[in-house]
Amino acid sequence: MLDVIKTPRSIDTPKIKITLLRSFSGRSSLHRKILVSLGLSKIGSSRVLPNVNPILGQINKVIQFVKVEAAE
Repeated sequence: MLDVIKTPRSIDTPKIKITLLRSFSGRSSLHRKILVSLGLSKIGSSRVLPNVNPILGQINKVIQFVKVEAAE
């Protein structure tokens, strides 16, 4: 199993896996919109996304809700 990485910019693989760990109910609407745009709607849901700067910027805004790993 791969280690969890808190700073997604340190991942060198072309794809990253993000998993929603915490609920975003009661949070700001900006956080909700970012999580939905990343494709995360339920706790435990995961997505494999490309490791590009726009995606990494969105992840950095909601890093307290997600787990970031290198995808294989």
